[in-house]
Amino acid sequence: MRHDDIWRAVDALAAEHGLSPSGLARKAGLDPTAFNPSKRVGADGRARWPSTESIAKILSATGTEMDSFASLVTGAPTLNSATGRPLSGRRIPLIGMAQAGSDGYFGDGGYPVGAGWDEISSPELADPNAYALEISGESMEPVFRDGDIIIVSPNSPVRRGDRVVVRTVKGEVMAKELVRQSARRIELASLNPAHPHYSFDLSEILWMHRILWASQ
Repeated sequence: MRHDDIWRAVDALAAEHGLSPSGLARKAGLDPTAFNPSKRVGADGRARWPSTESIAKILSATGTEMDSFASLVTGAPTLNSATGRPLSGRRIPLIGMAQAGSDGYFGDGGYPVGAGWDEISSPELADPNAYALEISGESMEPVFRDGDIIIVSPNSPVRRGDRVVVRTVKGEVMAKELVRQSARRIELASLNPAHPHYSFDLSEILWMHRILWASQ
C-alpha cells in the first residue's frame, strides 16, 4: 500500500459524494485544507499519510464502512454497506479498449460522444463525462486483466503516480502510470513490468484521463 493509494481513495470518496477534497474535509468537521496537496507532503519532501482520525471522520460523515473505503484504496468500486454490492449511480458509456483508438468515440475535447456503445451502472460520480473502458489483452497484467472494467474521469486532476488512460495523436490508447510531466514532455510507466516505459512530447498526446476505479 502506498501513500498515493490512500490519498486517491480520499479523492474518490469525495467525488462519489459530489464534493471536492476540501468539501469533504469541511463536511467531516476538519480544516478545509486538511486534504490539500501541500498537506500530503512533509517539510522534508517525504510523502505523508492522512491521520487515522481524519479517515474516521470522513467515513462517519459520508456513512461509509471501512471495507468500502478499502475497496477504493485497492481501486475497486465502493461497496454499498447494506447489500455488499457496488453502489449504483447513473449509467455511463462502456467502450472497448480497442475501440477507444477509433474515430467516432471521442470528441475533440476527449469526451465520449455518439451512441454506438454499451452502458453500465457506475458509482455516483461528480464528473458528467466519466466513462468506462473494458480491458482487452494481457499487456496490462497484473494490474488490469482481460475483461476488467475501469472507470475513467476526463475532468479529474491528474498527479504524479496516478494511473491514467492516454490517447496519442496517432490513435494509440494505453493505460499507464504517470511518472512525470513537464512543460514539454510526459513520462509513463507500463503497468506490466515486461513492457517498456514511454516518453512523449506533449504535442504527441491528444488527451490523458485519470482512472478512478477498476472493477475486477
